Amino acid sequence: MDRNQLFVGFSRVNINPETGTLISGYFIDRFVKGVLDDLEVNCVAFSIGDRKAVLMSIDHVGIYRDTMEYFIDSVCRETGLEREAVYIHVTHTHTSGPFFEPDTKDEKIIRYRAFLCGRITDAAKFALSDLKPAKMGTAKSQAPGIAFIRRYVMKDGSVKTNPGVNNPMIDHPVGITDEEVSVVRFDREGAESVVIVNFGCHPDTVGGELISADWPGFVRRTIEKTIDNTRCIMLNGAQGDVNHVNVHPGPGYMNDMFIDFDGVARGYGHARHMGRVVAGAVLSVYDKVEYEDPDSIRYLKREVAIPSNLPKPEELPEARHIAELHNEGRDAELPYKEMELTTRVAEALRMLKLEHGPETFRMPLTALAVGRVAFFGVPGEPFNAVGRGLKKAEGWKVIMPTINTNAKEGYFPMMDSYTEGGYEARSSRYGAGAAEMIIEKGVEILNEIK
Repeated sequence: MDRNQLFVGFSRVNINPETGTLISGYFIDRFVKGVLDDLEVNCVAFSIGDRKAVLMSIDHVGIYRDTMEYFIDSVCRETGLEREAVYIHVTHTHTSGPFFEPDTKDEKIIRYRAFLCGRITDAAKFALSDLKPAKMGTAKSQAPGIAFIRRYVMKDGSVKTNPGVNNPMIDHPVGITDEEVSVVRFDREGAESVVIVNFGCHPDTVGGELISADWPGFVRRTIEKTIDNTRCIMLNGAQGDVNHVNVHPGPGYMNDMFIDFDGVARGYGHARHMGRVVAGAVLSVYDKVEYEDPDSIRYLKREVAIPSNLPKPEELPEARHIAELHNEGRDAELPYKEMELTTRVAEALRMLKLEHGPETFRMPLTALAVGRVAFFGVPGEPFNAVGRGLKKAEGWKVIMPTINTNAKEGYFPMMDSYTEGGYEARSSRYGAGAAEMIIEKGVEILNEIK
């Protein structure tokens, strides 16, 4: 046997929560009332010589670090993998399950946590048992017109997140989107091909209380229905300041959409549309990938210290007032509506959580490389400029940045946004410069494992 031969395995398991389980992702309570489409763990296993690793994509809103470490412990215990060889990415769909607060007493959340741990462990074991000889090909394409910067400079000079469709006060967006779709294809001997897709946009397209994998699920299903004997895994890229809302829609764009409680246009049909556009980008290059023979698997997890976004003492009285009314269900008494209400509440809660520090947070940056393909995991939601910065690391065929990887730690806005304003910077636990630090440290890590 060639010790440099690449082996690839694949698995998929269902992770639908039970009816009545809390759905996290907004500042209002929602509970599972039914299923639009299944939530899944999709897992790819890689092996070259004595080295093995697993990469997972989970249809969930986000998993805090303590729970993620518990899940990784289970995977390592049952598979024998090194901790650094376990790469778990969470897509951030807003129609999934609950955040796992460490002190929760909710029995359904506790049960779902245990269920999800078992399913994640199963997925790793199943993928490792499915290893087949494989060859690898890469390509890049574009998915235009479905992802939009969601932060806008208004005509009064302020900056707002999700200011509303056709708002006459909008002047221009703050930044540009990354419309690149990266594709890695593995053709396996005697087994289905596996294609990994990377594109960045908030999966907050559906809304409501029926669970759905949102547009990443539609990407998977569309590709698998179109290309025989192929399995797809979707990795969500840097999208902290990007969503699906076109604030200046043309004719037909609002088909299958409605204006939700927070002023954001949503709709299940639009999630389908986005999935089809991304899948179309994949189909445009699927047969023309550039093949190469990877000769090694490398992985590295490194902790970095990120500065806190500490409140000023004079800000705390108003923060306590806002938080008190919100926690008592009295949002209507606050002088804010829609996204401005969400921003003010999130900002107040952030200030109170950081009233006594800490001054820094330590968090993991995770890299997994197969030949000249790199997956780079950020433990939260970086702005899309972070993804573009990471992709500038030299010597790689494809770099796939992924959000909420091995932890969920909130937003990583670019430095300018802290003076500009908007939901992301005002709610973030991390101080100005955090995003730039992730780019710097990320490129160093990518250079180290190259």
